[in-house]
Amino acid sequence: MPRSSRSTASGPGRVPRRLVLAGLGALAAIPQAAAAPDSAPQASPDRPALHTEEFRLPGPEDGVSIYVRNKRPAGTERFAADRILLYVHGATYPASTAFDLPLAGLSMMEYLAGLGFDVYLVDLPGYGLSGRPAAMSRPAADGQPFMRTKDAAAIVGQVVDFIRQRRGVDKIDLMGWSWGTSTMGLYTSTHNDKVNRLVLYAPQWLSRTPSLIGAGGGALGAYRSVSRDSAKARWLKGVPEDKQAALIPPGWFEQWADATFATDKAGAAQAPPVLRAPNGVVADAQDYWQAGKPLYDPGEIRVPTLVIHAEWDADLPSYQAQEYFARLTRAPYRRFVELGEGTHTVMMEKNRMQFFREVAAFLTEADPQALN
Repeated sequence: MPRSSRSTASGPGRVPRRLVLAGLGALAAIPQAAAAPDSAPQASPDRPALHTEEFRLPGPEDGVSIYVRNKRPAGTERFAADRILLYVHGATYPASTAFDLPLAGLSMMEYLAGLGFDVYLVDLPGYGLSGRPAAMSRPAADGQPFMRTKDAAAIVGQVVDFIRQRRGVDKIDLMGWSWGTSTMGLYTSTHNDKVNRLVLYAPQWLSRTPSLIGAGGGALGAYRSVSRDSAKARWLKGVPEDKQAALIPPGWFEQWADATFATDKAGAAQAPPVLRAPNGVVADAQDYWQAGKPLYDPGEIRVPTLVIHAEWDADLPSYQAQEYFARLTRAPYRRFVELGEGTHTVMMEKNRMQFFREVAAFLTEADPQALN
C-alpha cells in the first residue's frame, strides 16, 4: 500500500507522533491535537522503545477521513494474528485521548505494545481526530442522528480489513468500550472468521435504568454537546462520596479533558467550551436497548470473549454485563471480570493497572481448552 513516512523508532525520553498518510486516498494533515503528549514512557529493559504510525482512511463522506493510530515495538513489522489488537471507543469520547492517554507516563495502548502487541485504535467519524461530517457544521437541530451502531460496525470492518491486509493475517483481536462493545459485538457476530479474541469493556445491553446520555427529552438532533463539568459529574456518578476524592489521581481528569476537548475545534471555540458527539448512539439506545430489543444477538459471537466491568459503573451497570455474559452461549470460552472500586472509566483511574493486566492476561494466555 503506498505511503509516505517520516517515522523513526522512539528512543529514551519521548515517543513522538509520526505521520503516515496511508492508502485509499484521503491524504490530509493530522491536526494539531494529534501532537505527541509531553510525557511518554522512556525506553528501558522493561519498557521497550515503541514505533508510532498514523493513518487516514476514507470515510463515509467526501473529505471526512477515518483516523487510525498504530503503536508497536520498534523494529518489528511482523506479528502473529493473536498479537494484533484494534480498539474502538464509546458513545461520547474518542479512542485517541483515552486508550492512548499517557497518564503517569504510560497509556494502555503503550502498555500492550510494550508486551509485544501490534496495537491500533480508531476514532469514528465525528469523534476525536477523525473528520467531522457535514451535519456537524450546522445547528444540531437541523439534522438527524448519525453514526448509528451499524455504521460504526461497517467502519470497524473497513479498519479490520486494512490491518489484515497490512499484516497479512486472517484475523485479529478486537476490544470495545461501552457503546464500542455494541460496535465490536455486532461486527464479530457477523464476521467471526476475522476475529481471534474479543474484549468487551463495560458491555451495553438491555437497560432497566435511565441513560446518562441524551436523556433530555424531545427530538434528537444530529449531535449533542457536553461540558467539562457535566463530563466530571457523569464520571463520578454512583461513586460513594467518601471514595470520590481518591478515585482519579490528581491532574488525571484535567489531562484527559484538555486532550479530549481540544479535538473538537468548533466546540472548543464556544463559551464555555464543549465537546460535540454524534447522536446515532442515542437513537439506537432509544430504539433498541431502552425499548427491550437487542440490536444483535450475542449468541452469534463464536470467538473467545472477555467481559470486563467495574462495580461503580453507573453508565452501564453490572446487571447489563452479567446478562450479556449469559448470552455468549457459542463462545468457545468466556470470562467475566468485575473490578472493585472503579467506574465506567476505570481505564483512567487509580485501579487502571488491574484493568490493564486482566485484559493482557486474557489476550496472551494459551488457549485454556488445551488444558482439558
